[in-house]
Amino acid sequence: MTDNPTGQRRPTGGAVGRVLARAKTVPPWSLLATGALLGGLAGGAYGVLTPPVYTATSYVIAVPTAKADPAAALGFAQAYGRVATQLAVLGDAQVWAGVPVRTLRESVTTATSPDAPMVAVSATSSRPDLARDIANAVTRSLTRHAGDSKDSTHVELVQFSRAVAPGTPSSASPTVTGLVGVASGGLLGGLVLLVRPRRAADQPSPTASVPSPAAAADAHGQL
Repeated sequence: MTDNPTGQRRPTGGAVGRVLARAKTVPPWSLLATGALLGGLAGGAYGVLTPPVYTATSYVIAVPTAKADPAAALGFAQAYGRVATQLAVLGDAQVWAGVPVRTLRESVTTATSPDAPMVAVSATSSRPDLARDIANAVTRSLTRHAGDSKDSTHVELVQFSRAVAPGTPSSASPTVTGLVGVASGGLLGGLVLLVRPRRAADQPSPTASVPSPAAAADAHGQL
């Protein structure tokens, strides 16, 4: 609160207060429309400027040898799914993929099923051919490591399906990002609409104070 030259005190709300004060004079529908428009433009621009991402997936299946219990293959498939992203496997895969281990760590993910002894190896890249090569390289390295230890585990990995170069990106299209931006912008506009101050017409007008008769008589006697 600060004092002005006339002796009245007026609030200082800062930048937020000025924005909210201006917002109270704007029609309610325009806040929602403006927020949705700006959000849609930002979301669409993000989708256009962000490079597309492609995902390729290869599959391997755990097969028990003659000396193993068939039920053991499921447990080893879960274990190999976790091992696939470790340095021991990625270190060999980088030779076949032609990319450093750091790139493999950032792009490779694995998934396993609780019902089938299968491991899915997925790789993402801005190039569809590179995503395919990375997925197949990690699968090849994982199969090789499983083969080296099959005498002790009695389970080996067999390639079930090779990865192919994806024809369409797996990332969101500009249309989708634009729709998300419209929804987010409309939500922000609605929040501003809820917190903005009420219009002056909705607020009760201050009543003028009238001096009491005794105070008025004393003031007249002093003149």
